[in-house]
Amino acid sequence: MQQTITLRVQPEEAGDTQRLHPHIAGALGIKPGTVTGYTILKSSIDARGRQPMIQLSLLVYVDEPATERELVRPVYKDVHSAPQKVVVIGAGPAGLFAALQLIEKGIQPIVLERGKDVRTRRRDLAAINKQGIMNPESNYCFGEGGAGTYSDGKLYTRSNKRGDINKILNTFVRFGAEEKILYQAHPHIGTNKLPQIITAMREQILRCGGAVHFNKKVTGFITGKNSLKGVTTADGDTFTAAAVILATGHSARDIFHLLHNEGLQIEAKPFALGVRAEHPQTLIDQAQYKCPARGEWLPPASYSLVQQVGDRGVFSFCMCPGGIIAPAATGQGEIVVNGWSPSKRNNPYANSGIVVQVAEKDVHAVPAFKKAYGAAANSPLFLLYFQQWVEQLAFQAGGGRLVAPAQRMVDFCEGRHSPSLPDCSYLPGIHSAPLWEVLPPFVTTALQQGFQHFGNKIKGYYSNDAVIVATESRTSSPVRIPRDKDTLEHPQLQNLYPCGEGAGYAGGIVSAAMDGERVANIICSRLNL
Repeated sequence: MQQTITLRVQPEEAGDTQRLHPHIAGALGIKPGTVTGYTILKSSIDARGRQPMIQLSLLVYVDEPATERELVRPVYKDVHSAPQKVVVIGAGPAGLFAALQLIEKGIQPIVLERGKDVRTRRRDLAAINKQGIMNPESNYCFGEGGAGTYSDGKLYTRSNKRGDINKILNTFVRFGAEEKILYQAHPHIGTNKLPQIITAMREQILRCGGAVHFNKKVTGFITGKNSLKGVTTADGDTFTAAAVILATGHSARDIFHLLHNEGLQIEAKPFALGVRAEHPQTLIDQAQYKCPARGEWLPPASYSLVQQVGDRGVFSFCMCPGGIIAPAATGQGEIVVNGWSPSKRNNPYANSGIVVQVAEKDVHAVPAFKKAYGAAANSPLFLLYFQQWVEQLAFQAGGGRLVAPAQRMVDFCEGRHSPSLPDCSYLPGIHSAPLWEVLPPFVTTALQQGFQHFGNKIKGYYSNDAVIVATESRTSSPVRIPRDKDTLEHPQLQNLYPCGEGAGYAGGIVSAAMDGERVANIICSRLNL
């Protein structure tokens, strides 16, 4: 017999089979010895009461052999001699999952990645962190796996209507992720484990007959009769195919410029701008779990915050328990910060982006920017220019070598200079600077009020022990590449398929992966496969 039940147990009991069996038997009104096994369907933490509890949804086996969890295992075809080829630009989650889906359908993917393979890429990240030297083609955003490889591997998404979330998670497990991501309420893989998983995906693509080329920056389109025939790369190579999937991520500004210069439609898109806020992890643990210490059974606590300030929302983004603030710029003379965590989330700090929504009307009201970029006011790249302008101001305030400007939280909110700064996980270093001179006034005001409201929601959050670091500006793309709602092609150029976060159709690893699969399926349908 199999039955599904829900249990609430203490954290130390949740992972102990011997201690769980009596709870299961009690819930079913049977003897513990008749429980032969169980599968966890869902696991979440309920910290609303004085004692944090784990809520479990279980498939229980009674008086019959328990079976292992059944994983979704797609069949990847041999495409060495496939008659159809599709070029995939970008080896982030959208590009990789598009390539795997094409292989499922019998199409040969040709993946072009401007950056390096994931192992070689690590050397460039070390140079960023230790020497403040940034390679514009190989960094935290560009390279195999895309920005997601070095941003914690969060797999939570609300986009359950965009595709098959379960298939995406199962695919990650197939290539090396732990099975717990299949049932955790907020699953994540960990930056330390993602590189091996991304490598395994690439090796699968190659075994099946697909191609993956690194250091292949796309710089031109080959067109004819309103149709895309192929692409050219910076080193002079040409790749032709039946279709091209454009999955370049939200930081590939040169692609937006290429499209604009080719006369292809793009649109300015609202994005979010702000800072990274970092607290001691113990402070967040104590506030969220309502106990002096979380102990060994509870994971480092996270938070999700949102506050309406006037007509503007202030919200947390990409919260990293036990994490590190990372330098994520892709251009010289810019400061961008992001966050990541290892799988154990065992660093002493908790950080999160705290950001404010930015629309075109907001930017038009910033005199200093309008004076510098007023001639571009009607350009679809207007918000991109604004994003870049703020990042350049942050670089100047930091003083160079990717040192980031920072302040203590209360000092920032009360308009005071911070004479000293707390320790911070940002490896290139931080420099005390008035962030209201970096951030536009509407962002500064919203953040100042937002932080104070957050202090009413999480005890101890509004504190001068917290440091805020500028600037968190790559939350999403400031440009959308339009596509037909049915064919998913660019409305002006057949065979060009904008895809993923960089095109404005995703907001994280899972939603980008699902969009990659969706685009691949549309192409297969068009090619009658």
